[in-house]
Amino acid sequence: MAALFGSRVRRLRTAAGLTQAELGEKAHVVASRITQVERASGAKPTLELARILDEVLGADGLLVELWPYVYREAFPDWSRAFIAYSERAVSIRQYSAHLVPGLLQTEDYARAVLRVGLSLQSEEHLEERVSARLGRQSRLTATDRPELWVVLDEAVLRRPVGGWTVMHGQFARVLDAASDRHITVQVLPFEQGEHDVMGGSLTILELPDGSEVAYTEGAHYGQLVEDPAEVKRFSLFYDRLRAAALPPLMSLDMIRSAMEGIHHGANIPSRTERRRLAQEQLQQSGGRRLRGGGGRNHRPRPRP
Repeated sequence: MAALFGSRVRRLRTAAGLTQAELGEKAHVVASRITQVERASGAKPTLELARILDEVLGADGLLVELWPYVYREAFPDWSRAFIAYSERAVSIRQYSAHLVPGLLQTEDYARAVLRVGLSLQSEEHLEERVSARLGRQSRLTATDRPELWVVLDEAVLRRPVGGWTVMHGQFARVLDAASDRHITVQVLPFEQGEHDVMGGSLTILELPDGSEVAYTEGAHYGQLVEDPAEVKRFSLFYDRLRAAALPPLMSLDMIRSAMEGIHHGANIPSRTERRRLAQEQLQQSGGRRLRGGGGRNHRPRPRP
C-alpha cells in the first residue's frame, strides 16, 4: 500500500509538471522526503503530509483515503482486521484493563505505550504507529462518528504510563472527550473484584448492517471473534462490566481525583451509597441518563 500511495503521488506530480524539489517546496518538506514517499522508502507519510499532498496535487481526497491503508502495515497482522472493522463501526464498546484506549490517547501517552512491545522494530516504526493511532482518532469527529462507550479498569488510572506529567494530560483528554454526547466513560473500581474479562481488554463493534464482532487483546496478541454465538457471549460479559462500573458522573469525579494526585481507592462509596448518589444525580439531571456532559439518548443495550 505504501508503494501504491507513492506511485499515485509520482503520477499526480508528473501530471502537474512538478519536480520533486518543487513539490517538496509546496508541501513544506525537503525533496528527499518526496523521493522517500514515491519510492515507499524511509518513514511512511504522516496524515498531515498526505492532506497537504492531496491539496497541492489536486487529488480530490484520493491520497487521504489511501493513507489509513498505508498505515495498517505498521501494525501486526492480528490487529489489521480489527482496525478495518473499527473504521466502519457505528458503535464501539470497550473495556480497557491496563491502558486508555487508542481512540482517546494523547500523543505523549500513545508514544509511551507503543515504545514497548515485542513487535516494535525501530524509532521510525514507532513514529509510524503513533501517527497511525492519532490519525484514527479523526473518526470521533467525523459526521458518521460512532457511539463510543468506554469502561476503564481502575488500574488504568493508577499506572503512570510515561510519567505523571503525561498522565495529567491524558486525564484531561479523557475528561474533555467525555463531554461529547457520543462518548461515555465509566470506571470499574478494584473493589468489584473478579470478572469475566480479567487478564485482557475487550471491544464490541456494531457494524452498519447491525451485526457485531468482538475483539480480545493482551500484551502481545489479539483475537477477532466473528462467530455470532461467541460475540453474543462477549457482549453479555461487557454488559455485566458496565453494570458493575461506577456511574458516568462518579467515574469522571474519580478521574479528576486521580488527575489531582488523590489516591482514594479505599474511599470509593459502597454499592448502597452509589445507588443513592446515582438516584440523586438522576433527579438533578431531570430524569435524563447520567453522564459527564449532561443527558443523552442511548441505543437500547443488546439483549443477552
